Amino acid sequence: MMQKINEAVAFLQKQGIGNPKVGIVLGTGLGGLVNNVDISHSIHYSEIPHFPESTVESHSGRLIFGTMNGQHVVVMNGRFHFYEGYTFNQITFGVRVMKMLGVDTLLVSNAAGGINTHFKPASLMLIDDHINMLPGNPLVGKNLDELGSRFPDMSAPYDAGLIARMEQIAANESIELNKGVYVAWIGPSLETRAEYRFIKVMGADAVGMSTVPEVIVARHMDMKVLAISVITDLCDPDNLKPANINDILANAARAEKDLVKLFTRLILEL
Repeated sequence: MMQKINEAVAFLQKQGIGNPKVGIVLGTGLGGLVNNVDISHSIHYSEIPHFPESTVESHSGRLIFGTMNGQHVVVMNGRFHFYEGYTFNQITFGVRVMKMLGVDTLLVSNAAGGINTHFKPASLMLIDDHINMLPGNPLVGKNLDELGSRFPDMSAPYDAGLIARMEQIAANESIELNKGVYVAWIGPSLETRAEYRFIKVMGADAVGMSTVPEVIVARHMDMKVLAISVITDLCDPDNLKPANINDILANAARAEKDLVKLFTRLILEL
């Protein structure tokens, strides 16, 4: 695995990639953030050694390098999911590469269903903690001692300092920002009414199909992490309506401008 990571990093460095300090992973329907990046390099995943390719239509599958509010950033415009058939090592490969390029702070976004019925569609939820319901963990197997310890602490996977900053930015910008627990579900089928009830009992406020593997790997490598979910639909098992992917993408697009504003302001302050 380290050889593959090093080969991908060497390829990118040969392209003239600098030393980005901030990494960003963009979720479903949230690719508009790249319009705020002064792009120096845009590389398709297929060109990068050992990089998987995103198979989801709303994920462009490009690694973007440039500056944003004076900060050097690298953006994964398109992520990988377990339901696409990838292993956890493949899902998190890009985050490993980011770390080896110099990234120390990871910002993550995703689209999620709202379990907490106080949330509204097209609103934002700052992730305070998570529950891993995926059938595995990206750290299973031989530990990469060069990157982190065998048993990384997960008592606070999302950085308290970054959370406090983001809450203050949201207040200053008059943006409604909820806070809660995210659960990662296997997908790609959406949940049943009984499963939504189970997820609510677990203590989750939102459910999605990503993010947790990337965060586990980032914390293994001692990266600071902040993550925000766009609540694209409400998942009330007692008033459940059939899911419409077009409505979900439309709600992601509605919330995107606020998400972009929060991320760009945070990057300015880092």
